[in-house]
Amino acid sequence: MSDTELKLDELGPGDLPLPDFGGEGEEKAASDLAPVFDVPVSISAVLGRASMSVAQLLQLSSGSVLELDRKVGEAIDIYVNNRLVARGEVVIVDERLGVTMTEIIKDGDTSA
Repeated sequence: MSDTELKLDELGPGDLPLPDFGGEGEEKAASDLAPVFDVPVSISAVLGRASMSVAQLLQLSSGSVLELDRKVGEAIDIYVNNRLVARGEVVIVDERLGVTMTEIIKDGDTSA
């Protein structure tokens, strides 16, 4: 191992893993991605979906129950910029809701 390589347990909070760009013979560094570090992305965790008419929507009030197309315990979908990238589970962290990713979705693999 060279002096510039880190073992997994040596990574700190500011250290980024090196991406695999598939290039041959070219050495890539996390600093190569610096131009995109500040690009904003939209992340959505979708618990489920429901369809209804506008009339049904207007009848909803505080306390109404909206039935979703998912079952309790079923994985939720995680989207980045409206693209499905992972599935996960809802968790509670310090009295706040969070999501743990359990499955990364590869390009084109959107099967349940």
